[in-house]
Amino acid sequence: MSYQALYRAWRPRTFSEICDQDAVVRTLKRQVATGRIAHAYLFCGTRGTGKTTAAKVLARAVNCLSPRDGDPCGECEACQAILRENCMDVLEIDAASNNGVDEIRELRDKIKYPPALTKYKVYIIDEVHMLSSGAFNALLKTLEEPPRHAVFILATTEPQKLPATILSRCQRFDFHRISVEAIVARLKVVLAGIGREAEDGALQEIARAAEGAMRDALSLLDVCLSFTEGSVTAELARDVLGTTGRNFMFEFADSIISWDAAGALNRIDEAMRRGSDPRVFSLDAAAHLRALLLADVAGDDLAKLLELTPEDAQRFREQASRANREQLMRAMELFMRVESEMKWATQPRTMLELAAVRACHPEQEEEAALDERLARMEKKLESGSFVAAKPAAADAGAARREREAPARATSPAKAAPLPAETPPQEYLDAIERFGAENPSVRNMLGKMRFGGVDGDAVKVIFGRDAVIVRRLLEGRAQQIEAALSDAFGRPMRLAMQNEGDAPARPWAAARDAIDQTLDVFGRDKIVFTD
Repeated sequence: MSYQALYRAWRPRTFSEICDQDAVVRTLKRQVATGRIAHAYLFCGTRGTGKTTAAKVLARAVNCLSPRDGDPCGECEACQAILRENCMDVLEIDAASNNGVDEIRELRDKIKYPPALTKYKVYIIDEVHMLSSGAFNALLKTLEEPPRHAVFILATTEPQKLPATILSRCQRFDFHRISVEAIVARLKVVLAGIGREAEDGALQEIARAAEGAMRDALSLLDVCLSFTEGSVTAELARDVLGTTGRNFMFEFADSIISWDAAGALNRIDEAMRRGSDPRVFSLDAAAHLRALLLADVAGDDLAKLLELTPEDAQRFREQASRANREQLMRAMELFMRVESEMKWATQPRTMLELAAVRACHPEQEEEAALDERLARMEKKLESGSFVAAKPAAADAGAARREREAPARATSPAKAAPLPAETPPQEYLDAIERFGAENPSVRNMLGKMRFGGVDGDAVKVIFGRDAVIVRRLLEGRAQQIEAALSDAFGRPMRLAMQNEGDAPARPWAAARDAIDQTLDVFGRDKIVFTD
């Protein structure tokens, strides 16, 4: 006899063997046990969740000569005939290939004849949403008032495509996705039955890749078992499935969170050399970023939402604490978008690398949130690699301003740069203390020069290349003023100004700041109000 696939050889033969569909199983068993058999059922759910299996079990159960608590015995003549699939009273119809009105009319003509061997004639119509409008109309009256000896079981993955007139005439049962835990438990039963072994990590990888479908999980296990004669390891499972390990994805996400484009590209290269598929990689990346986003939003409920161990859930929460929520959402959208675009791409790896680089450079993305751009700038300032504007752009802006206001160069109202004074010890102590308490802005403080003390005001001066730095420090002005007040022993306030500002013409500095802000953030992201 030829080899039979695992999902066929290990198809459940009783309701009790159906995994993780407790509500459906309990209801159907009780209906069989009490004899309250409906004339039409509708089984809905995603692929591989047990719809057709439950239909076959129900067909045997309603015709079993000696049912056991709602389950078919599997030993009587009716059960054996249905199991051998040679019982003419149980018909399984594929609506995808028999979706015309003529096939349904033929079914309607034959249904009036009583069953030859069993108690009920059972019609299992798989993928019923594929029927044409004419076929649904032909089925409608028969489905509403079938003969007493007929039972219809309709199965579909897309119930929304069924007419309301059909839905209202059926008892509907929804099959949900099977949990990772239930899939792993079932795979262990199958492995014990065939005398093979697999690591728990490998079974976890298979269960996650199956996405809630038991049939997919058994098919993937079949492939892994064919790959080796020994035990199936987690590394082998990842190689066969073309996925990356969870540890690897944590490393890749660390690169994205820290805006390390080179590190992200190295991780992609490593995965591609191991044989990973770019589309699978992008799906894994999007799934990992989704987990981080849920960790940031859901907190302690993460383990239940994603079916994780407490250790993995804690690791996701720790990594999410280092990320910006807007950053996670934008990166996840990038990888989800590129996965669908790869279907038509001739170089999918290049598209994946482009998405990773874009995720690491929010300052160049129009859709990036302002908070993410500022966080990226602060990191670049800490490393000393930030330049507010390119020299060429600055020169062009200066030339434009000279053309628009030629008198500005000779105007007597223009003020000379303020001289830098020797800062008192109190100022130095305040800035040193504030920088120690706020290491993320320590480098920015170096771009701020002391300009003098006027009463209760401490003047500081910023060069023309530090307009953005001033804007960032303005958000921390109250904290700096508190440090100055402690150092001077009296309430002090901070007076910021740009180098070359003229008291009589404050609009000049404002225009400089606006020009550089537009260069950095883009004109379409700035809104001017009165």
